[in-house]
Amino acid sequence: MSTYALDQIQSQLPGSLVERYADRPGDAWAVVDRAHIVEVVKRVKALGFTQFISMDAVDRLHLEPHEQDPRFEVLYFFRSVDRNEEVRLKVRVNEGEDIPSIIDVYKGAEWGERFVWDFYGVAFAGGVKRRILMYEEFVGHPLRKDYPLRGRQPLTPERQIQDIFRGPGTNGVQD
Repeated sequence: MSTYALDQIQSQLPGSLVERYADRPGDAWAVVDRAHIVEVVKRVKALGFTQFISMDAVDRLHLEPHEQDPRFEVLYFFRSVDRNEEVRLKVRVNEGEDIPSIIDVYKGAEWGERFVWDFYGVAFAGGVKRRILMYEEFVGHPLRKDYPLRGRQPLTPERQIQDIFRGPGTNGVQD
């Protein structure tokens, strides 16, 4: 993990990092202020971390009461091929708050943002708000801790699709 990048960000963008720590295996993390995520990500890219690896989220609903606020953590992972290092960032956000989108900095982040919105309900200001893995009629966000364990979804009619191998109308749905 790159403490070099985190040191540079902390010195060049004072006030943008809320917290720095090392996890159990000793990997360096930085918690970024939600309002500064785009500036920090631009600085990360300028430092040579040109590869956006992935994004994910954590729902902290069932943690200890003092750790539940804010409810969600959105995780960002970047890599520098030249330095052979990674940067791990977090943004903590409450339910109903938006995080600024980083799609303008890393185009590949659109998939990660759509995943986080689809499965956790964390929205990105300026990002694409369209499901990526769940079908459009799906109600709720399945990886949230408050999603019912045996939640049932409404049945939806099968859509007419064009089968590129067998031709249109071969999925059994009548026009």
